[in-house]
Amino acid sequence: MTEPAVDIEGLVKRFGAFAAVDGLDLSVAPGTVHGFLGPNGAGKSTTIRVLLGLYRATAGRVRVLGLDPATHAAEATRRISYVPGEVRLWSTLTGQEVLDALAALRGRRNAAAEQRLVNDFALDTRRRVGTYSKGNRQKVALIAAFAAPTDLLVLDEPTSGLDPLMEELFQRCVREAAAAGRTVLLSSHILAEVEKLCETVTIIKDGRLVESGRLADMRYLAASTITARPPGGQADAVTDRLRSLGVEVERDGARLRLSVPRPLVPAVLGVLSDVESDDITCTPAKLEDLFLRHYAVAAR
Repeated sequence: MTEPAVDIEGLVKRFGAFAAVDGLDLSVAPGTVHGFLGPNGAGKSTTIRVLLGLYRATAGRVRVLGLDPATHAAEATRRISYVPGEVRLWSTLTGQEVLDALAALRGRRNAAAEQRLVNDFALDTRRRVGTYSKGNRQKVALIAAFAAPTDLLVLDEPTSGLDPLMEELFQRCVREAAAAGRTVLLSSHILAEVEKLCETVTIIKDGRLVESGRLADMRYLAASTITARPPGGQADAVTDRLRSLGVEVERDGARLRLSVPRPLVPAVLGVLSDVESDDITCTPAKLEDLFLRHYAVAAR
């Protein structure tokens, strides 16, 4: 498959006069893990529901695995595993009966993979779903999603309710799915999780695209944080040199804290080394820094 697994151009979804999604573009390459980020109300869940054929787009072009979900919803969703953040299941059925029902609805099943995941997630499938905690209900949905022979996993806040150990297992499952050639669209508020798993990310706000691309490339747009302590009496001169480079400098006595664009990092470290500064640290920007930077820009 060479075309994008998810291909959205100019998506608009209105509810009356309100535009929940307003001209959004989103492209997810096959076999990749793509992060889909934005604050609450940004339009992420609405976009996902359009992808699943639950909502019909007001305008724009939407293709999922080469299919238009508005006209081929059943065909498309048969090839998609979906896990929402709030899982609702049949409370009177056992966990195993729910897994059986979900597999029957899809018409395809990998029983061996399903049993392995039941063991890995330590889920007692003999109990009725009505007795499950939120985390155990989430496990049922994740087991069904990862075990199903599908091409695309759409995960919308999927680790809600999981303990840290299960979150690590979830991350392993995502990596295994991508290694097997499956595509993952991951919407999550846990930015550290997205940073560990995703090759590419799309950030949206108010239904509009803020930025999209490879995570490694996007970090160049954010600044690294450098701290250092120049030798006594040289802090003023060093500060002047750094500011002449266009670097933001905060002073706490003789200690400097710098916000440095990625291309200027070598020059700044050179200035600090020239005067034999002490306690030099350099912390690369994280996804959280990039997200908050764009969120602040979009909010102004």
